[in-house]
Amino acid sequence: MTSPAIDAGEPGRSGLRLLRHNPGFRALWSARVISYAGDSLSLVALIFHVADSTGQAFAIAVLLLAGDFAPALLGPLTGALSDRFDLRRVMISAELVQGAMVLLIAVLLPPLPVLLALVAVRAIAGQVFQPASRAAVPALVPDRHLETANSTVGFGTNGGEALGPLLAAALFPLLGVRGVLLVDAVTFLLSAALLATLPRVPAAGNAGRSSLLRDARTGLGYLWSTPVVRVVTLGFCAVVACNGVDDVALVLLATKTFHAGPSAVGLLLGAVGLGLFVGYLLLGRYGMRASTAALLIAGFAISSVGNLLTGLAWAVGAAIVMQAVRGLGIAAMDVASSTLLQRVVPEAMLGRVFGNLYGVIGIAAALSYLGGSLLLDATSPPTTLLVAGAGGTLATAVTAWALRRSLHRMNRSADLAEPEQRT
Repeated sequence: MTSPAIDAGEPGRSGLRLLRHNPGFRALWSARVISYAGDSLSLVALIFHVADSTGQAFAIAVLLLAGDFAPALLGPLTGALSDRFDLRRVMISAELVQGAMVLLIAVLLPPLPVLLALVAVRAIAGQVFQPASRAAVPALVPDRHLETANSTVGFGTNGGEALGPLLAAALFPLLGVRGVLLVDAVTFLLSAALLATLPRVPAAGNAGRSSLLRDARTGLGYLWSTPVVRVVTLGFCAVVACNGVDDVALVLLATKTFHAGPSAVGLLLGAVGLGLFVGYLLLGRYGMRASTAALLIAGFAISSVGNLLTGLAWAVGAAIVMQAVRGLGIAAMDVASSTLLQRVVPEAMLGRVFGNLYGVIGIAAALSYLGGSLLLDATSPPTTLLVAGAGGTLATAVTAWALRRSLHRMNRSADLAEPEQRT
């Protein structure tokens, strides 16, 4: 899977060293950072445009659903594309489609129904890019550096997403909505140009010999029939379904419970991002001292307990600290789940597994928004965060038990298969 030319260096190298000495990974990382920064930039521009042209909160909500929830439903299909074709080609095509859609929106600034359709197509192309870029990491990076690579990818992606709104704020006065969208279209072209420098990563196995729908069904069947993959996916989704509502609850916690102003709201929402940055930096610099499975469960637990303790916070400052700790857990979840799946899933199934994982996470987040909003209306922000954190902690305990059993079974099967291979 890994070319000898890029299998250099010592275990535990930092993310910076990996970027410096591995041109292929550096190109992939740079393309992801630019692409996600552009996504974040255009999202701010589109929200501003829809709010200004319609004045309806419902229209903004529908815009967000078109960009997040609708593509998640196509996760089995978008992931299957990564297992059928050369990954470099898949990623470049996805970036060019995204750039074309954003360019059309910038030129036309169409009415809401057409705008939603174009946003949905762009988001579907992004859903193709995401699993393909994750599936490409093991082909570019030696196995012993996967933890560092995934930490570096997470750090860069979140950095790009954080940079987008800042760029939007700086560019709006100069370029307006249309100009900001044109800048986003250029970012996709830059990303595609960087991806064109990657080596070919051809499809593995028999991918592409059957129909796309059959490949998608095979991917779903593999996910459900493989205990380790099933447990990681269901556990991740359960934790997200419990905790996803915090995006809404934190705003109300700051304003209604603590009667804080906009700056406190910004600090509370930004605390998770700070924790993420620190978590990715630590994992990228020092690697994982514990097993990948242990880090995954620790990430689930820390992210859930962070919300639970936020619900018990006595002041906005304490809540900010708890959310920063929660960010550390989310970084561990991301790195550990990606690394574990990259190691246990066959290369020929990797795109479908990541496509399905990201799809069901998107659905779980949408369900959390809906259910959590009802709970917020019926109770209060602290109660909602307590329930969310307690539910996530319970889901973590069940996942830990199930993952230990499934890994034990997988290791026993591997031990039994070795004598048979020798005979």
